[in-house]
Amino acid sequence: MFCLPQALVPARPRRSWRGALVAGLATLLSACSGSLPGLDSFSSSSPPPEAAPTAEAPQTSIGTGQIKVGLLLPLSAPGNAGLAGQSMRNAAELALSEFNNPNIQLLVKDDAGTAEGAQQATQEALNQGAEIILGPLFAHSVTQAAQVARARNIPVIAFSTDSNVAGRGVYLLSFLPETDVDRIVEYAIAQGRKSFVAMVPDNAYGSVVEAEFKQVVARKGGRVVALERYPVNGGDMGNAARLIAQAAAQADALFLPDAGDGVVSAVRAVSAAGLDLKRLQVIGTGLWDDPRIFAEPALAGGWYPAPDSAGFRAFSTRYRARYSQEPVRTATLAYDAVALVAALVKTQGPRRFAPETLANPSGFAGIDGVFRFRNDGSNQRGLAVLRVTPSGGQVISPAPHAFGSGT
Repeated sequence: MFCLPQALVPARPRRSWRGALVAGLATLLSACSGSLPGLDSFSSSSPPPEAAPTAEAPQTSIGTGQIKVGLLLPLSAPGNAGLAGQSMRNAAELALSEFNNPNIQLLVKDDAGTAEGAQQATQEALNQGAEIILGPLFAHSVTQAAQVARARNIPVIAFSTDSNVAGRGVYLLSFLPETDVDRIVEYAIAQGRKSFVAMVPDNAYGSVVEAEFKQVVARKGGRVVALERYPVNGGDMGNAARLIAQAAAQADALFLPDAGDGVVSAVRAVSAAGLDLKRLQVIGTGLWDDPRIFAEPALAGGWYPAPDSAGFRAFSTRYRARYSQEPVRTATLAYDAVALVAALVKTQGPRRFAPETLANPSGFAGIDGVFRFRNDGSNQRGLAVLRVTPSGGQVISPAPHAFGSGT
């Protein structure tokens, strides 16, 4: 495994959401013993930024190294997208400053959060000699950036949460819903929960989660007793809840993959339909890292996956010290992408961005824990499992520090 450099700094409690390694700032990309959802199609899970970034005109390049790296972000996009872009740019700058004399230059490009902007920004970066593209943030932008980059045989490390845009030469560094589902289902089955009922939101996120849920349950020898979808945005959950309550007699776990309000409404609906939640283990996804979940008595003791929070707390402390504001949650993706590129440039020579280097099965270690790219461009992350308590999530299964040979 390759470790990305990080500083050892004091930690403080973070805002809720869904890693941590303690490597010194001067640590290079080195072998280690043993083995992030952005504002995308599932953006409802991302908390808004704490404050707007500084209003100063951003530099169009950061660093003076010989190896040029394109960084595509929605800097001028309206609303939270633009704020996220600015915060991620800051995080990229922070990564570069914390690495020991990296031989790279970041070519910062504003894609405005649009497909057309991403296409133009990618072309500009490649024309200026970029050997790899970091970003964009949104799925529709990644598709256009990838088309331009593939024509020049240039790899892309993007931040979208939509695994459909991953593929040959296009790697996703984000937190993918599929990884959440794999971690929590595998843990539940390891704890003896083999039969599942599920209530899934009828939206894009629900479709992705449902497909992965069925696959991992079958792969691990469990069974899905019943699965019902319910309308989002305040729609009536009554019928789905009644069907789940009836089927639950044959199950030992209830899967509720939604964000705060949706999960609270769903668990209340199944309770009203007569389901005794005390006899089932309730499980969810990383969207559960939310104060609304912790405040709901019916969800106490529920399980959900998330990165170990220590890495983000340490990163936030350093970010605040430099920029006097809070980072958005997706800022760690930009930091890790830049740190990874700087480390590969430092240690991997002319094969620094080759497919076998980027898809190293041993993986890498970043702010949010261990991760690795798969050959299909998707990723796998080492996540913890937490228990819901009134005071927040309590770790019951730590995040792995390495990937096992069989995973």
